[in-house]
Amino acid sequence: MTALSALSALCAAAAVWLWGRPPARLSAPSSPRPLLLVVPAAVTVAAVVPRFGALVAVLGAGALGGLALWRRRRARQEAAGVALRVLETCELLAGELAAGRPPGVALDRAAADWRALAPVAEAFRVGADVPDAWRAVGADLSGAADLRVVAAAWQVAHRTGQGLSSAVERVASGLRAAAATRRLVEGELASARATARLVAGLPVLALLMGSGAGGDPWGFLLRTPGGLACLAGGITFGLAGLWWIEAIAAEVEARS
Repeated sequence: MTALSALSALCAAAAVWLWGRPPARLSAPSSPRPLLLVVPAAVTVAAVVPRFGALVAVLGAGALGGLALWRRRRARQEAAGVALRVLETCELLAGELAAGRPPGVALDRAAADWRALAPVAEAFRVGADVPDAWRAVGADLSGAADLRVVAAAWQVAHRTGQGLSSAVERVASGLRAAAATRRLVEGELASARATARLVAGLPVLALLMGSGAGGDPWGFLLRTPGGLACLAGGITFGLAGLWWIEAIAAEVEARS
């Protein structure tokens, strides 16, 4: 593989990595991506040392694919953490309102506990549309979609004059039941995820066993064209399998 081929492979891998990133959220400031410097650095090495161009392309593409999977897993964990904060916020609001505190005080307490709710408390103070503020926060944060239910309860209580405390308590009860279901689903999916990671790591174990038996599988993989083709195919299928499992698990979690 020439330096031009290495450039094409690395650019394609970078595009896949960027496409697989979680969408940016309004609540999180943008930050530079220094890891993108890996791509031009690898291309430079491939151009200067053409002998290693194919190896650089394969390993670089594999590293970017693995990084994309790691970013997806981190985004899922962060969304689960946000969903837990939504439940805690509903329970806090229900407790504050049940204790007889005004809605504004309850919102200030919730915003002090979770700064993402500051726009909601500010909307109440200035007389703006509080349900719209709830919906905006829910749209801006991954995992906070349940805030739309809080917004609906707030809006219904405001229009009908029914107790806001009881409405928020019913929302909290529903979110607790949904959270219990999600924990059950995550427990069932954990075995599938663990099996997929184990299967993805078995080729490394096979290579170690081959080396211990007196063979030279690493030399074949890293120094011959056929070995590089096998390495590229193995990394591709391994990452594709992990990505597929994560996509299926994400779909199941979204329906739970």
